[in-house]
Amino acid sequence: MDFRVVLQLITEEFSKQDIRYAVIGGFALGALGVPRATIDMDLLIYREDWLRVDDIMKKKGYACVHKSDEVAQYVSALNIFGEVDFLLAHRNIARKMLENAQVREVFSGKQKVKVLKAEDVIGLKIQALVNNAARATKEYADIESLLGYYKKDLDWALLEDYFKLFNLEDKYSEYKTRFLC
Repeated sequence: MDFRVVLQLITEEFSKQDIRYAVIGGFALGALGVPRATIDMDLLIYREDWLRVDDIMKKKGYACVHKSDEVAQYVSALNIFGEVDFLLAHRNIARKMLENAQVREVFSGKQKVKVLKAEDVIGLKIQALVNNAARATKEYADIESLLGYYKKDLDWALLEDYFKLFNLEDKYSEYKTRFLC
């Protein structure tokens, strides 16, 4: 997958149609200064924008291989375009994450993209590891990378809310002790 090509292809069209989005997942970590290998592009969009996104993706040659109330997954037959997954924001917490997304430069400043704040990426990582225990090792590694990189610049009260939401207060306490001392 050529992330530069895919990102430009998608974000140009999203801009034309006023689709609100933010990059999440592994690519977001890189955009936040914590590079990690990834094989797909993950984005958060408002659920009510999905039909327009679906139309855009299909016009760009992608096929929708999975759709639920929460996610939509698109795959291209061409390796250069790869897989693009969308998390569909409909709950207030996810919508607020999207509203707080910030523009970041990627590819050595050659492109700009909206990316969730580090705290919000961590919040989604917590949700992912709780939803799928097999992902816990990778998700915790990503969380620790972000915590280590941003440390005192993070909104620790917001992080506490995310950990509490999933009954992981002990993990929050451990991280606060490890990364703020």
